[in-house]
Amino acid sequence: MAGLYIHIPFCKQACHYCDFHFSTNLQLISPVVESMVLEMELRKDYLKGEPVDTVYFGGGTPSLLPAAALEQILGQVARVFPGKKLEVTLEANPDDLNPDSLSTWKSLGIDRLSLGIQSFQEEILTAYNRAHNAKQAKQAIELGRAAGFEKFSIDLIYGYPHGNHALWKKDLKEALSLDPGHLSAYALTVEPKTTFGNWTKKGKFIPAEEEFVAQQFEWLQEQCEQAGYLQYEISNFSRPDQGAIHNSNYWKRVPYLGIGPSAHSFDGHARGHNPPSNPNYVKTLAAGKLPFVVELLEKEELINEEILTSLRTSWGLNTASLADRYQLDLLQIKGASIAKLSALGMIHAEGKTLTLTRKGKLLADSIAAEIFLDSHDLL
Repeated sequence: MAGLYIHIPFCKQACHYCDFHFSTNLQLISPVVESMVLEMELRKDYLKGEPVDTVYFGGGTPSLLPAAALEQILGQVARVFPGKKLEVTLEANPDDLNPDSLSTWKSLGIDRLSLGIQSFQEEILTAYNRAHNAKQAKQAIELGRAAGFEKFSIDLIYGYPHGNHALWKKDLKEALSLDPGHLSAYALTVEPKTTFGNWTKKGKFIPAEEEFVAQQFEWLQEQCEQAGYLQYEISNFSRPDQGAIHNSNYWKRVPYLGIGPSAHSFDGHARGHNPPSNPNYVKTLAAGKLPFVVELLEKEELINEEILTSLRTSWGLNTASLADRYQLDLLQIKGASIAKLSALGMIHAEGKTLTLTRKGKLLADSIAAEIFLDSHDLL
């Protein structure tokens, strides 16, 4: 199996925290879509014949696309990558939802809506410079269900600097009361080339302390567990039968092809990406060339990447599988580090599988770094 990721690099306006590639110049939508159609044809062999089971429209703001553009892209998907799709996801902002748009998306075969709500609080939405308001955020799931959608994901951001946790507790209560089936929650990160990044440099914005953010993460874990949502990945929670297939496959290292400016791809052995420029993307493909830049990964990088991604999940790191593919015994090589982490209550070892404890999930990246391999370990 394999996935197809389609990056839609357009937004109505720039959110103050976002450093993803996008443009507010919507005049380029048509040429970019034409280029995506061409790129799919030129890269149809990238997945080496693996059937494409999932399609994910990310961005940017995919819900900005006119119906004709979505139909054009999905028509090409059907031609180049035929076969039944287990899941077709569209990231959508609440302000783009209406009965007509929802009906169109459903008729095109889109069956999961990933809703970029971020917060239900007017104060926070204004601070983030989101295009929707609190009322639209609260109505999004209701509108989707009325149109016949059954699979949803709500995106929330925690860690907004505030005097207490009241706003985050309200957000989480509102989200879980809607019972979307799936919830993705990310800590607010201040990136350098964003409005928040510039404001932080100038002292106009002061990010929350790490302890404050960690407390909100712990509240997230507790409330989701009480609501029957499994934390199947550090930032992702779902009811047992409603996990996002496409996103789960990223953590399982299933190959995927990325289409569009800034889109990344992984064929199971090497990664690559398209540079983040809409005009250059269109120009390069118009010349019959691919903008794709290959990122060759050394054995050490592949192993450490698998350690990092697998430890983020509820199924954990299967060291037996790692041993079969790379002829190494991680439990032996990093035995001392694993024993120390286990004694600290950060990691749980059961047979050949390593998983993070709830406490360990607070420090997932640093724990993974503790058991990363270096070139000497592979000699």
